[in-house]
Amino acid sequence: MLQDMWSTFIERKEFFLGLLWEHIEISLAAIVIAVLFGGLVGILISEFQKSAKPALGVINFLYTIPSISMLGFLIPLSGIGNATAVIALTIYALLPMVRNTHTGITNVDLAILEAAKGMGSTRLQILLKIKLPLATPVILSGIRSMVTMTIALAGIASFIGAGGLGVAIYRGITTNNAAMTMAGSLLIALLALVVDFLLGFIEKRMKKHSARSKRVNRVLAAAAATACLAVIAGTVFRPGSKDTIHIATKPMTEQYVLGEMLDLLIEQNTGLNAELTQGVGGGTSNIQPAMESGEFDLYPEYTGTGWNMVLKEDSLYTEDLFPIMQQAYKDELNMQWSGIYGFNNTYGLAVRREIAEKYDLKTYSDLQSAARQLTFGAEYDFFEREDGYDALCDAYGLKFGRIMDLDIGLKYQAISQGKIDVMVIFTTDGQLSISDVAVLEDDKNFYPSYLCGNVIRSEILETYPELNDVFSALAGLITDDDMAQMNYAVESESKEPRTVAEEFLREKGLLE
Repeated sequence: MLQDMWSTFIERKEFFLGLLWEHIEISLAAIVIAVLFGGLVGILISEFQKSAKPALGVINFLYTIPSISMLGFLIPLSGIGNATAVIALTIYALLPMVRNTHTGITNVDLAILEAAKGMGSTRLQILLKIKLPLATPVILSGIRSMVTMTIALAGIASFIGAGGLGVAIYRGITTNNAAMTMAGSLLIALLALVVDFLLGFIEKRMKKHSARSKRVNRVLAAAAATACLAVIAGTVFRPGSKDTIHIATKPMTEQYVLGEMLDLLIEQNTGLNAELTQGVGGGTSNIQPAMESGEFDLYPEYTGTGWNMVLKEDSLYTEDLFPIMQQAYKDELNMQWSGIYGFNNTYGLAVRREIAEKYDLKTYSDLQSAARQLTFGAEYDFFEREDGYDALCDAYGLKFGRIMDLDIGLKYQAISQGKIDVMVIFTTDGQLSISDVAVLEDDKNFYPSYLCGNVIRSEILETYPELNDVFSALAGLITDDDMAQMNYAVESESKEPRTVAEEFLREKGLLE
């Protein structure tokens, strides 16, 4: 595994170093804000003790909110991307910062404070010259623990389309690339250790009080502050291009490949820049609001999902409804469908082969008699979809003994390990052909059509009509077998999605 991790890192060095820099930017922005704001709050509640209990109570409450929930709360307010990630990380970083600042100041020896008052020192002088210097060791201890926690927690930023090393972790899980997942995790751990070492060095320097040490400390503090401000300024004021198409993809192997295809063809055929945000957690539920707010311009979507999940229609989708759906997208969302790829990635049910043989399962209806003894597994959003778990169970009269929420990249591992017995699959899954599962027949034709196409904001298509050439080139290009083979190449042959996309487009004569 170590050799695989090292090989993956060397082969994708630019990819990992880019994510490392993004991770530092996101973490540092949250840390600086937390130190400044949290330190100020800690000082204020120490000086005005009546406010300490309610203030710490509120911060403690925020700290108990699960990180996924926090991101979900913030997305409607600040959207998808780095801004939301920084806000969430700052909130979690406040508790150790506020608490340690408050604890350090309030634990200063009262006799020292009384002596200072007796000598005529003002309240501000006592705070700046006595309380804060004496509380510094406790405050620095809080900063060290806060920084380590923030760097580790920043990995979750990729769930909402932000950058950082979490992208490597999440993409590795989704594409069955353990080496990429471990490399991303190890880099986060090393970054946290390096920063903790630097903070430990600073803490030791602070304990030296000679005139020379103080001069050196001031120079080091100025250099560190300048570096922090430069990183934050580069993050906040990074220039953007007005001719950039912002593409999003869901956390699925085939979507990674499709995103790379769009990126390659847009930049080659239109001269526009393409900015690709891969694997946005939550899929449609997070990408669609970001499309409506203008954060994303384009993403691959499935017709059945658009009908049931976006338009909230209860009826079964069939492709003869496409004109109605297209018009609804234009009228209600100011978006439209373009470039239907040709493959139909519909849902299916797969059962562990030994279970299928034990209960003689061949169709969905056969599951009815055995479901209470089985564990059903699916990705998170399947349990919330209009055409998801509840609708499936109602249609076939199913009641499973247990259900398990799984990341989309872990389902095949779970069923091979016997953790689940039945799972939802996509008909173009690359791992389907090499897994010991039986695919059941949808004997009541429950699942609608899920042709894949592109949803784009109408404003973007009107501004850049040359994109129509890209969509025309992609229309009808990919069969079910083509997509399954590309997924297999990524998930089982450890090829990069961009490499697979390039090879396919060159084979079709679309890349120069």
